[in-house]
Amino acid sequence: MILDRFRVTDQVAIVTGAGRGIGAGSALALAEAGAHVVCAARTVEQINEVAEKIRALGRKALAIPCDVNDRAQLENIVTRTIGEFGQIDIVVNNAGGTPPQEALFTSEQMLEEAFHFNVTTAFLLSRLAARHMIERGAGAVVNISSSVSRFPLPGFVAYCTAKAALSHMTRVLAHEWAPKIRLNALAVGSVETSALALFIDDDLRTKMSALTPMRRLGTVEDVAAAVLYLASPAASWVTGKVFEIDGGSEQSNWPFPPPQI
Repeated sequence: MILDRFRVTDQVAIVTGAGRGIGAGSALALAEAGAHVVCAARTVEQINEVAEKIRALGRKALAIPCDVNDRAQLENIVTRTIGEFGQIDIVVNNAGGTPPQEALFTSEQMLEEAFHFNVTTAFLLSRLAARHMIERGAGAVVNISSSVSRFPLPGFVAYCTAKAALSHMTRVLAHEWAPKIRLNALAVGSVETSALALFIDDDLRTKMSALTPMRRLGTVEDVAAAVLYLASPAASWVTGKVFEIDGGSEQSNWPFPPPQI
């Protein structure tokens, strides 16, 4: 059955930023497909809630508080995962993000912090996990990038630049670690998450939807389904690719003019 190729039964997945939004949705999708999941994020209450939902699906879950900006905490995730499950099969690097700031007011420190949060942390966790995946002979990494990694969004220079780097890093590592480890990324458009809710209201949602070819914003499930595909045997011949999950957008649907200079 073709649907069997989407199963990840008894595989072990690490998902960062798993307390809410795309991270939580991805963790639950992997669990529904049979994986045991390590949920990592900064907010303990959130990852405990997601872990309970995973256990209710009959899978094992481990909730690990983690700030991915701290190398020691990333190392702890890998150590505890190996200690609890004895293996790592899937890594979803979802944690990331950078608030908007006009380029003229973006400091070197802000740019470097954006790069570290969105790129360096994903590289480090992937590298730490890769050592175990190589020993087992297989593994899959899915990086959550952004649609603005490929087209400009004025006012978000740090975020756009960091996500572009994340997408290309995915391609480079995929060629270096093939055929044992597959790495792919998702260039995600505007998705209805609690993080986006901080910036939009009903009027702005309507405007953004009108600027999206599919005439709606994305859902967590839209992205989680793609994560599952890339992590599963269904994508066993796919590596080094950046999948665009963005409602068909070829330009930003952020309906504001660029900053005036």
